[in-house]
Amino acid sequence: MYYISILVLFQDAESPSSLTDISMAWVCHNVEVLCVAQEDGSLRFRHCPVFPQELADQLLHRMADEGVLNDRTVGIFQNLEHLRLRRACIQSSRLSAEAFRRSLCPHKLQELNASHIHSDVTISDVLHGLTSSKLCRQGLQTLLMDGLRLYGGAGEESLQASFSMLRGLKKLSLAWTDLNDRGLEDICAIPMLESLDISGTNVTDLTPLLNCQSRLLSLNAHGLQKVEMPASSFISVLSKLHLLRHLDISNDRLVMDRDDLVQQLLERPGMLPQLVSLDVSGWRGVSGAAIQAFVEVRPGLRFIGLLGTGAGGSELLCGDGQLKVAGESSLTQLCEALRRYSDRESFIREVLAHLYSHTSDMEEPQPHIVKLVLAAMRHHTDSPHVQLVASACVFNLTVQELVLGMPLRLLGNVVQQLLTAMKNFPNHEQLQKNCLLTLCSDHILQVAPFDRYEAAKLIMMMLGNHEDQTVQRMAVAVVSILVSKLSTEEIAELGAEAYIMKQLLSIVQQKASLGVVDSTLKFALSALWNLTDETPTACRHFIQCQGIELYMELLESYYSESSIQQKLLGLLNNVAEVEELRMELMNEDLVEHILSLLINPEVEVDISYFAGGILAHLVSVRGAAWSLDAELHSTVQEKLVSLSFRTFQPFYPLLHVSQCPGVQLWALWAIQFVCRQNAPQYCDMLQSEGGTDILRVLSSHADTHSDVKSLTQNILKILEQNIHPTSSGTKRGNIISVS
Repeated sequence: MYYISILVLFQDAESPSSLTDISMAWVCHNVEVLCVAQEDGSLRFRHCPVFPQELADQLLHRMADEGVLNDRTVGIFQNLEHLRLRRACIQSSRLSAEAFRRSLCPHKLQELNASHIHSDVTISDVLHGLTSSKLCRQGLQTLLMDGLRLYGGAGEESLQASFSMLRGLKKLSLAWTDLNDRGLEDICAIPMLESLDISGTNVTDLTPLLNCQSRLLSLNAHGLQKVEMPASSFISVLSKLHLLRHLDISNDRLVMDRDDLVQQLLERPGMLPQLVSLDVSGWRGVSGAAIQAFVEVRPGLRFIGLLGTGAGGSELLCGDGQLKVAGESSLTQLCEALRRYSDRESFIREVLAHLYSHTSDMEEPQPHIVKLVLAAMRHHTDSPHVQLVASACVFNLTVQELVLGMPLRLLGNVVQQLLTAMKNFPNHEQLQKNCLLTLCSDHILQVAPFDRYEAAKLIMMMLGNHEDQTVQRMAVAVVSILVSKLSTEEIAELGAEAYIMKQLLSIVQQKASLGVVDSTLKFALSALWNLTDETPTACRHFIQCQGIELYMELLESYYSESSIQQKLLGLLNNVAEVEELRMELMNEDLVEHILSLLINPEVEVDISYFAGGILAHLVSVRGAAWSLDAELHSTVQEKLVSLSFRTFQPFYPLLHVSQCPGVQLWALWAIQFVCRQNAPQYCDMLQSEGGTDILRVLSSHADTHSDVKSLTQNILKILEQNIHPTSSGTKRGNIISVS
């Protein structure tokens, strides 16, 4: 366990996950398997070693983070001998008041974070559980209950338990609760209270704070919109908190300081002499001169929040020295604001708007800023405005060469966060554009670690919601590249989704109706080609969606576009590979057109190659019987026999051991076909060009597919039977030129 702790200490953000993290994640995902049920329905470990206290705390925290902490699983912590908790985090979990009381309150807790619990648990419930335990009443020092309701649905008139019963409590946070003046009075009677957060509550009067002026060191009163005290009375109370080191009276609405609240605080002589940090962000129109004068007489000040105030432009407030500044006057101030205000939506929106301007012409990679922007996106997944501006900032920070300087794990996080934004706001066109702009990066799509299958599926689903040409172009480009990186199994699974085939064919039809040749058309055709590769289900969907009729039209209308012809024939080739689907290709016009491509000497070799593959499948003895004109059948056979190559050089890269089996099989099929037709010519050609060595390497490699290995060995047998001395006068064919 000592070594695990060392691993945690030295792990940084870009290093591999620590052994502790891996172990905790595994336990969380397998907790049901590792446990047995108790009489009350909760779980306990079958075999439980004595956990070091820090690891017990980490396990509880990780279970909450992973969303597996509930009334059943929390039962494992009833084992007080083996799982001792001191710093309990159940934030955002789903626990009932009874499960909380039974499983966690018996521990000798020093800290508890019960913020934003997704259940009917109230502040009153938590207090009742804690104060029922003598250990917690005396030992609890930190209590966080942000976002909870004070009372239950019945609306009790008084708390079932008093805050002041927690005799050892030093830090209390009740931000964004319905705490009122009566609750504040109770809180201020806590004998050891040093830090208090009442941000966004219903408190109207801060006078009760005077009851703890001899011990209060930190006060967060951000976003107190219901305060009814005059500004002068407000400042008077604060002025008596002589020990205060941290004060936050920022305004989440970013409004003008019409009552001169901040100005009075800044100009009052001897105000808060011990102050280390002051936050007045959100009060527009604050005097820069007053801020500077306040800072100059407090050399111990280490942080000041000035976002949205209009101040912060002086050299003293640049934020590069010991005094950190959250503001908008520089990139340094903006980064500090991102760190400080990650959970405050209004402030994050303000920061990101300024950050977008500051990052529009970056010259050096800034991975630390990207991390801060991603953190903001994670904190505000339900805010379209945050996601919109943040995604624009991410694009600025990863554009062109900047992306090359980003750690790969960070790029994977970028992709995941952008996909989450796209999923949460499928109809927000500009947000979709922003995300796709960043994703349209070969570097990101090729090397960043993320689930390419899920990404391709999500983007195809999103594509149906948009007719915007820019969105279509980028989405199809991204999908085309993603599909090319998928495994055969993933392609088969993706190709089985009929809606994907419909979407892509619809885009092809749309482009074809306009007669255009653009990147959207090419990417869509490439994606269709890849999706049908070794995927019979996708080939069936293609036929069901009238794909063959569409492709026949395209073969005619794009006859002179070799790049389009190749993609069209490549997909038809995939269909021809499926025996039971070959009958669908038995169309006289289609076959005659493909035949013309095979015998035309001006057609590029790859097009003739695919044309030959389709025809070879149609006249093969396997699959559907030939149903067209007998004379056409004879012509096809005759032209296939006359197929010849000047060189095998274009095929050798396709035979590399890293190529997928489908690519290797097609190259081997072509080589075997002509070697059987004219062994003396082509066996000598393979020998002289070094093709024999390539075939032997492929045949002996451990990762070579069995079908590939079998076909390779067949060719080598033909070579053994027909090998001739290499001759400089080797005959060369004149039907298909690939030189």
